[in-house]
Order: sequence, then C-alpha cells, then structure tokens
Amino acid sequence: MPDPQPTIVLVHGAFAESASWNGVIDRMGAAYDVVAAANPLRGVAADAAYVRDVVHGIGGPVILVGHSYGGMVVTQAAADEPLVRALVYVNGFCPDTGESGLSLSGKFPGSTLADTLVQYPVSTGGNEVAIGQDVYHEQFAADVSADVAALMARTQRPITEQALGDGLSGDPAWRLLPSWFVFGDADKNIPVAAHRFMAERADPRGQREVVGGSHAMVVSRPSEVAETIIEAVRA
Repeated sequence: MPDPQPTIVLVHGAFAESASWNGVIDRMGAAYDVVAAANPLRGVAADAAYVRDVVHGIGGPVILVGHSYGGMVVTQAAADEPLVRALVYVNGFCPDTGESGLSLSGKFPGSTLADTLVQYPVSTGGNEVAIGQDVYHEQFAADVSADVAALMARTQRPITEQALGDGLSGDPAWRLLPSWFVFGDADKNIPVAAHRFMAERADPRGQREVVGGSHAMVVSRPSEVAETIIEAVRA
C-alpha cells in the first residue's frame, strides 16, 4: 500500500514563532494536514529531540519544513527517522556535519545580524539573544509592513547563543532524503551566497530564489513558500 499523504511539520527559527507560518498554512488550504511546532530554540540536539517527539505523536509520514535556524533542527531531527519523507528549507540553514548556524551565516560576507542583537544571561547558563525592536523591521522583515514588523518584533522568540553555535552531529539527512529550497535574495540574516551554496551542495529536487525576498519570507511571501512545500508533498 502506498503511504498516506504526509503531514507537513513547520519549524520556525530564531526571532520568530509558530504563528509566523499562518499565511503559509492559509494558502495551503484544507487539503493538507499541517502542524506548526513551537521550536524551543535552546540547542540543536534538544530542539531536534522535541521535533522528533512531534513527529512520533503524528505517527505517520511527515515532511519537515525548517525556516532559518529551523533548518538546523529539521536536518538533525530527520537523521535515522523513518517517518520523515522529505525536507524543505525556507531561508534555512542546511548544514553538513559539524557546521553551525554561526559558521554558515559567516561563510560568505553580507550578514548584518550581529550588530542588531541584544543579549542577556539566562538562569540555565549562557546568554540568549534577540533582535532589537528598533531595527527588527529593516533587519529581519524589510518586505512586510511596518505594523506587521512591529508585531513580529514584540512576539519574537529569543534563541540561546549555544543553539546558534551548535554544530550538526552525525550525517546530514539531506544526503538521503529529497529536499526543496526557497529563499530570498535580500536576506540580511543569511547571505544569499550561503543559500545558493547550501542548495547546490544538497542537489535539491526544487529550488526557488525570490527577488527581493527578506529573511521573513514565511510572512512576506507565503504563496511562494506554500508552492514549494506543495511540490514536495506531490513528489
């Protein structure tokens, strides 16, 4: 018997939250089963373990979709997980063994994220970081309205410095699973050269580069993101 249609599990990245996927979910419509997971943003291994718990709770085939740091998490979560059928990267990190979000975003020039971050210590040790609200619109979501960006800035989820520095352990799942990529050429967090490098390395089934797309394309360009996910489901 063929697999049932997979459930789509959406995993947000740093400085966003699960409701950032609302526009994508709306455009996918009732024909698709979709879950937007609340990524803890504490560390790659722990966050991936949580996403695997979500996958096991679904109990059937899934497609994992990662935005930004969420790409780190879905790559780790999909390793040796037979329920995962494909990976979709939305302005997302697609790491090889040992690579971190920090190392990939710094591999090519162009990221302006570091100068926009505010940090503070957390009781469990180390620091967590967020984007300053006064610069969030320009840095993260330049192609959305000022009102929407202001709301996003207020509801963003901070991430630990540890999570950004954690490297992928084990072999990357994209070597065995089909993958799709969609990213914007105006991403100020992850340089477009890094997106192109990661996509070319993964040899994806599909790749979209959106002219003028910011890092927050799940909000600003939900139709293009939804189309890419639907391609993965149909394949």
